[in-house]
Amino acid sequence: MTTSPPLPAWLTRRNLLRAALGAGLAALVGGGLLLAYLLLYVAPNLPSLDAITDYRPKIPLRVYTADNALIGEFGEEHRDFIPIKDMPELMKKSLLAIEDKRFYEHHGIDWLRALGAAKANLGGALRQGGSTITMQVARNFFLTRDKFYSRKLTEVMLALKIEAALDKDQILELYMNQIYLGQRSFGFGAAAQTYFGKPLKELDVAETAMLAGLPQNPARHNPAVNPKRAKQRQQLVLRAMRDADFITEPQYQKALHETLHINRKGQDFEVHAEYVAELARQTVYAQFKDEAYTRGISVYTTILKADQKAAYESMRRNVLNYDQRHGYRGPEAFIPLPAGEDERDDAIEDALQKRPASDGLIPAVVLTVGATAITVQNPAGEELTISGDGLRLVAGALSDKARDTLRLRPGAVIRIMQGDKGGWAVTQVPQVSAAFVSLDAVSGGYHALVGGFDFNLQKFNHVTQAWRQPGSSIKPFVYSAALEKGFSPATVINDAPLNLTGAETGNEAWSPKNDDGKFDGPISMRTALSESKNVVSVRILRAIGVPYAHGYLGKFGFDLARHPKNLTLALGTGAVTPTQLAGAYAVFANGGYAVEPYLIARIVDGDGKVIAEAKPRATLPDEARVIDPRNAFVTDSMLRQVTRTGTGGAVARLGRPDLAGKTGTSSDAVDGWFAGYGGGIVAVSWMGYDDSRSLGGKEFGATVALPIWIDYMKVAMASRPPQERPVPAGLTQVDGEWLYDEFTGDAARRTLDMDDVPAGAENVAPGEVMVPAAPAGTPGAGAPAATPNAENIKPVPTGPGR
Repeated sequence: MTTSPPLPAWLTRRNLLRAALGAGLAALVGGGLLLAYLLLYVAPNLPSLDAITDYRPKIPLRVYTADNALIGEFGEEHRDFIPIKDMPELMKKSLLAIEDKRFYEHHGIDWLRALGAAKANLGGALRQGGSTITMQVARNFFLTRDKFYSRKLTEVMLALKIEAALDKDQILELYMNQIYLGQRSFGFGAAAQTYFGKPLKELDVAETAMLAGLPQNPARHNPAVNPKRAKQRQQLVLRAMRDADFITEPQYQKALHETLHINRKGQDFEVHAEYVAELARQTVYAQFKDEAYTRGISVYTTILKADQKAAYESMRRNVLNYDQRHGYRGPEAFIPLPAGEDERDDAIEDALQKRPASDGLIPAVVLTVGATAITVQNPAGEELTISGDGLRLVAGALSDKARDTLRLRPGAVIRIMQGDKGGWAVTQVPQVSAAFVSLDAVSGGYHALVGGFDFNLQKFNHVTQAWRQPGSSIKPFVYSAALEKGFSPATVINDAPLNLTGAETGNEAWSPKNDDGKFDGPISMRTALSESKNVVSVRILRAIGVPYAHGYLGKFGFDLARHPKNLTLALGTGAVTPTQLAGAYAVFANGGYAVEPYLIARIVDGDGKVIAEAKPRATLPDEARVIDPRNAFVTDSMLRQVTRTGTGGAVARLGRPDLAGKTGTSSDAVDGWFAGYGGGIVAVSWMGYDDSRSLGGKEFGATVALPIWIDYMKVAMASRPPQERPVPAGLTQVDGEWLYDEFTGDAARRTLDMDDVPAGAENVAPGEVMVPAAPAGTPGAGAPAATPNAENIKPVPTGPGR
């Protein structure tokens, strides 16, 4: 039998009692000192609660279409404030289940949870937190996240102060809108849009639980960056919700096994309108400076969502079509591929991260190359095989004989895109630029604006900032000017070689050419515009006088300083922006009135108060008239002919009688245009290189710009009935053509420059075969052509003019 060792002599009942009394006294003194510290030092130095009692969240600047589609957001913090009464019940329950089960029971401090956390942390490191939602509000608004005991004591005192000042719902509202949840998102409303691309109220159980798991550590549990850890945290939330009877067992099982679709690109907008959003941002910033990004300002533009979508998709599609017509330029880069799989994946990931994204044009690295197929790895680490039509663009680059900069080989960095049927194809990022703009012909409000192929690749807005030669799209304004000088669509003009001397041009000799190098002889002015005849246009300008025509352009809003005062004016050697050209064509579209294009309909502050609002005109005032209504009517009739039988004849496929417009190709095919209108909408499309190189010898406005215009108008015209124009007073119809009353009979300008063709040529219908004869004067022929002023600048030799 063993006996216990005897107790030390000093360990007596009296000594134990003394120790207990000493410990109690020490605790009492310590508690008193702590209380004194809290009351005398911490409490007096607590910050004011104004930040939460007068809570003004930093709401970013948001930009919308006219039909309320979000197209842009600017600000350091992405936030959607949701009042607690509108907060989904499921979201509140999921958050409370994982963050603060007794939120509605405690008074700011959950002592049971705090004791549990303290017990777990006795080892020294603060591994568990006992913070309530109220304490987190105190920390988020006033303190740091550092785990120091002094900070924790301040947090406790602040929590008690907050509980005394606000009710539970107010505290929860603050928390759910202020908490940071990753990806620049603050609050659950913003997080729902960021991670799932939809409003918070539309989330299901699994999605709600995923968001509820974020507050503890938004970086670690970010589903876009760390999907595995995010899933583990979501499962904890789901179990907590089930255990609290917030969801049923079937709901739990369904959510547990649901596959979530996480948006890894950040916030998506409803339609691509980046250039529009940037214009709106610049306008608001000019007035409010940095406050623009925190006051919750909303900008409502005149843009229509369906029109903008059609414009964006049409431009992307047709720019890619043009780019592929001109062949493959080669891979964007080449990288060595390490032999080890992990090292290879790291090298590929690093290379692809350096490639700027472009909607649908995905960077990839070539792994293997065969005669009929290649294998590539995309940014997600997936290996894809591309064959058949998917290699059409790069067929020449598969040959061993292809030059090194063109040849596809392992390590080549390329672009791929997925077709409508799911197949993959090799593509490339276009180098050519483009622009598209449409606006209301009466109010001037923009309906669509696309300033370039991709805003992420180039911020320069070609719609508003690019000054380019308009080419033949300027001709209708010269013809319009001629109507005021007695010309009519029936005027017959000699389409024959024209050799201008240095004395006539005021500089060097010049012989303008038609785009096809051919001449059709006597043709009507209507036909000349429809077929975009360069020589005839120069003859008309020479007849009416350069100074008159130059000044006449000012009626349409053109910057006269950017247009030459010589005969090349007729061929569009000046400079316009797409938006300026659209405003000019609006004059023909609306019957002769000037319009001022505008983008912003109204600006509203965070409280819903209208700060600024445009007052668009629904009718056209007399003071806005810039040309005779008869002129607008007759010019419109000629522009309709262009879209039926002329260079814009492809427009006829749309099957509408009210569509009108003009193609334009500048010298050497540097710029391609189509400007036109119908159904009350004016639209302009343009394509060209920023370095002013040629689009190609076989490219014209009709091949590069017109397809963009047509694809857009298919959508824009769908809900707009054709518009018929009444005949203005003061016009007389003679042989099917409209003439000004004052220019009928002997006053009519029947012919121009017919001296080199047989007499009576002005009575020959265009297109008829004429019998050659000796030159003779023609009765009724036009007056001698005006000679340009000697100060005219040197004419620019022109090539294609369509």
